[in-house]
Amino acid sequence: MIRILFLGDVVGKSGCAKLKSDLIKQKEIKKIDFVIVNGENADNSGVGLTKEICEELFNSGVDVITTGNHVWDQKNLMEFIDKEKRLLRPKNLFEPAPGKGFEIFEVDKNFKIGVLNLMGNVFMKKCENVFETSKKFIDQHELKKHYDFLIVDFHGEITSEKNAMGHYFDGKATLVVGTHTHIPTNDTRILENGTAYQTDAGMCGDYDSVIGMNKKNSLNRFMKKNSNKHFPATGDATLCGVIVDCNIETGLALKVENYIFGKHLKNT
Repeated sequence: MIRILFLGDVVGKSGCAKLKSDLIKQKEIKKIDFVIVNGENADNSGVGLTKEICEELFNSGVDVITTGNHVWDQKNLMEFIDKEKRLLRPKNLFEPAPGKGFEIFEVDKNFKIGVLNLMGNVFMKKCENVFETSKKFIDQHELKKHYDFLIVDFHGEITSEKNAMGHYFDGKATLVVGTHTHIPTNDTRILENGTAYQTDAGMCGDYDSVIGMNKKNSLNRFMKKNSNKHFPATGDATLCGVIVDCNIETGLALKVENYIFGKHLKNT
């Protein structure tokens, strides 16, 4: 059995600090073989990420970093992403774009893990049709032929689009998990044909906030009072995501559970 941990969007300094202080120990406790993190909000500003932050996350025990609509908010990432295969951007960004949206990685037990990064079309930055991109991908790639397991990060705004993508990949991926909304959903399950699914993984950040951003400033912005540009909350972070136990024979999910570790949220 291979056990994979997927963690939702890392937000600002507090999210990075929590990964740095606890991820390696958590991997040992939970017997995790491979870690994927969405890092698109990891910069101190709460949007984008940098080469230096990527290296810090890798040194903290992260194997692969996925992204989303904020991938280019820190401009120095464009050159780095072309060189670093462990850093992905949404595959359905309009081409040509730096970097890749899909890569295959090997784990110590000589298994291959495919990681696919997609971005939704509804209420998001314009990109190619995500279902057309997914169809092309499925036509060209096959579970247990091109890789042993496939993890899909669907970075999207609305639950229906994420639900649809989960069913589209059912039986063709090990796990489909949503990112972007920063709130963990309580629908962790294995779909009819064996793919693990959760609509949103949540975030790795301070939950005493408005989706990771300073709550006082966010309230002022909603109430149209004096406020600054959004900036991250800096309290103790909680790590949120999904753990999937992978069937070595089929590449599908044996078991899936939501993962929450930190101060403000608890596993139910």
